[in-house]
Amino acid sequence: MKHICISIILLSLLTISSNSYSKDKIPVLDERYFGEKPPGLIPKLFDPKIVSPEGRFDGGTFSPDMEEFYFTRRGGKYKKRTFFVIRYEQNRWGHESETDIKWPQFYADGNIMYVGKEYRERTDKGWSDPKSPGEFLRQTAHGLSVSSKGTYYFPLFKKDFYTGHGKLSYSRLTDGQYESPVKLSDEMNEGKWIAHPYIAPDESYLMWDVVREDGYGQSDLYISFKQEDGSWLSPINMGPQINTDFQESSPQMTYDGKYFFFNRGDWKVEEDGSRNYVGKKYWVDAQIIENLRPKQ
Repeated sequence: MKHICISIILLSLLTISSNSYSKDKIPVLDERYFGEKPPGLIPKLFDPKIVSPEGRFDGGTFSPDMEEFYFTRRGGKYKKRTFFVIRYEQNRWGHESETDIKWPQFYADGNIMYVGKEYRERTDKGWSDPKSPGEFLRQTAHGLSVSSKGTYYFPLFKKDFYTGHGKLSYSRLTDGQYESPVKLSDEMNEGKWIAHPYIAPDESYLMWDVVREDGYGQSDLYISFKQEDGSWLSPINMGPQINTDFQESSPQMTYDGKYFFFNRGDWKVEEDGSRNYVGKKYWVDAQIIENLRPKQ
């Protein structure tokens, strides 16, 4: 019965447009990104003062209706990464509040929130308690992404799949149940520390971060486009405008398809010898992806 419910929830949403929200509720253009001037084809730092006092903004995600922004701060008085949400209410962005929701992703119409290996449904009283889509996610780590078909893409950490590092895999919803994970090709899985895949809603392309010999230093962002027969083209390094000798990771598109966000940072050695990643969120016009798409 649980699998049937999952099928109904996910597949019925395919008929709902991602523009189903009332347009008069969406923040006006100048305020959608907290007044930040949109970027061109050169990535620029995304660090709005309203969510980043003293430059403590660590990363964040908008809901599809642009009325919620879930984000993190770290550093200074935030000794540990702290999670917040800020909402657009009464024609303005309000005050942030701490939340237990960490690094959410959303279904296109905003009625399902994916958090880690669980999901929540939007109700009249807010978000439901976390629910599990199934055991197929038990051996995953370091990010996942869900297409509009309900297909999960993730790095699978399974002993018979890898020798030290996760492998890009997917699981489709079929007849109310998620299939056993299927590993993508060896070419797609070349490199080390594969993480944070992002699948386009229509599954036309897949992005992820990985350390590869043809990269620019630490982890870089790569993209592969799907052909009409369902196979994946050879992965493409997203180039020197995106990748540097720093660590690039966590690719993500805005729900309107206009902007591409990612993290860029480096590892900091603390006085006690421990290492902590210190990164910032960057954004760039989504045209940069189309410029990489092979011409037919």
